[in-house]
Amino acid sequence: MSIALHKRDFSINARLPLIFLLAACIGAVSTLAAYVLLNLIRLFTNLFFFGAFSFADRSPAQNHLGLWVVVIPVVGGVIVGLMARYGSDKIRGHGIPEAIEAILFGKSKMSPKVAILKPLSSGIVIGSGGPFGAEGPIIMTGGALGSLIAQCVKVTAAERKTLLVAGAAAGMTAVFGTPVAAALLAVELLLFEWRPRSFLPVAVACAVAGFARAIFFGTGPLFPLETAAPGGWALLSCVIAGLLCGALASGLSAALYKIEDLFSELPIHWMWWPALGGIVVGIGGFVEPRALGVGYDVIGDLLHQHIALQIALALLVVKAIMWVIALGSGTSGGVLAPLLMLGAGLGTVLGPILPGHQPALWPLVCMAATLGATLGAPLTAIVFAFGLTHDSNALLPLLTATLVAHGFATVVMRRSIMTEKIARRGYHIYREYGVDPLERHYVDEVMTQTVESIDAATSIADTLATYFGAAQKRRAYPVVRDGAVIGMVDRGLLERYVHGDAALARDVSVVEALPKGDPLLALPEETCRLVATRLAVHNVERLPVVVDRTSRRLIGIVSRSDLIKPSLLHFEEEHKRERFRRVVPAMGKRRFAPVRKTG
Repeated sequence: MSIALHKRDFSINARLPLIFLLAACIGAVSTLAAYVLLNLIRLFTNLFFFGAFSFADRSPAQNHLGLWVVVIPVVGGVIVGLMARYGSDKIRGHGIPEAIEAILFGKSKMSPKVAILKPLSSGIVIGSGGPFGAEGPIIMTGGALGSLIAQCVKVTAAERKTLLVAGAAAGMTAVFGTPVAAALLAVELLLFEWRPRSFLPVAVACAVAGFARAIFFGTGPLFPLETAAPGGWALLSCVIAGLLCGALASGLSAALYKIEDLFSELPIHWMWWPALGGIVVGIGGFVEPRALGVGYDVIGDLLHQHIALQIALALLVVKAIMWVIALGSGTSGGVLAPLLMLGAGLGTVLGPILPGHQPALWPLVCMAATLGATLGAPLTAIVFAFGLTHDSNALLPLLTATLVAHGFATVVMRRSIMTEKIARRGYHIYREYGVDPLERHYVDEVMTQTVESIDAATSIADTLATYFGAAQKRRAYPVVRDGAVIGMVDRGLLERYVHGDAALARDVSVVEALPKGDPLLALPEETCRLVATRLAVHNVERLPVVVDRTSRRLIGIVSRSDLIKPSLLHFEEEHKRERFRRVVPAMGKRRFAPVRKTG
């Protein structure tokens, strides 16, 4: 049995070691950026709420400002609004949609302004009580750093995208200590492909950030937790929790963009919107101080059941209102930490009433399910929750509830909270992954092998009469000299060359009409996708297929119509319904009988 050596599971990329090296550097730089961002948040929290120039980790809930707490988020909103208008409006929002837009529609180019202003603005907003997390800003900041480093090196747009995502994922790793979840986030939300050329450098950056994180933040999970192994009733509880988390995610997404629409109708410049959102944040912070700021301490207390049911319910309502209005106002902040808190709050409320009598499990499960349904990234949410807690007993409930929530959200919502904003700017993003049929098949599988060629010594007149006369069989023919292909000719090319000059057509060989330079060729071991791209780039209909570029011995022709064949096969796989077995009664028993039915 002969094996086609040119057919591989994955494509070869000789530049991968260089991209690995750049990704490792970006992972280290993004970790440093995460350290700077978290310290900026602490600094501004101390300045705004305690009047102290300090980097101590203090919660804004400990403030003693009384009613003055309402003013603090407004001041932060004014500052950030000015920064966005006169600095860069790219700092508005929670960062991930902006990174996706740069990846898909901006050739992964981001400006130095974003790398500087995004962490600064987020530090001000969160430090002044904004109900956001640091992960969205660090994803945007790390992505900007990755893009800037890539712009200093001669790389393709695809390689620049990989390095941008490497910075984003490394930043998330540095904040939460979840490198595997960060790599999955890259796959599910940012890369828009599953290839070693992109996934491996991102994973390298996450690994470097994971090790470097120990220098700045120490080791161990952010919210260590250990729950009991789930019992049989937990399956029903997971389904109920998943449906409710999916409903929560859908409601939050719909409310966010409704609020955004309401802000857009205001008769004032968008620069002032964050200040208006700050009023709501301030009032919410006065009513429920623990809803202010990042709230990692609150998430930990919810997971460990250190918050009473009534307080958890109040936190859930106040945090949701504050977060939706503040983010809808166009300020700078993240979504992961608020979603974690809202999901954990829902789990705390549901814990006592769900079947199975395991109230400690459900804050964690609902946290992951709400996150996965909102982002449209269920695998990321599952691994993320495990990475935050290292609770292996919760893996099965996490899997079940998160997938139920994700399924609910995909049915109810047309787009996720991440892609809706981009769609409103006129760009549609299709997030389903599948192997391109043209990538799965090679030229030697679809080419026409019976080929008629033209000898290079033939005149143009004889060529037109013999090959392009009344008995013409093909639209174009390869031209061969001493067994090697030197080009392709068609009727239009020959007629344009001679311009009706009969004498010129008789005296000049067909070679003179060929375009100058090396001929366009296809090789049997090339993928249909690569050849389709070559046809599109050079605006030609077909290419001669040769054994190799040295001998250029002709073995076939591949045309655009040939490249349709893989798509037709793919269509049949997707839409042609077949049944090969059915159960039929026989002698009082049932047996399988072969049948083939298509439709």
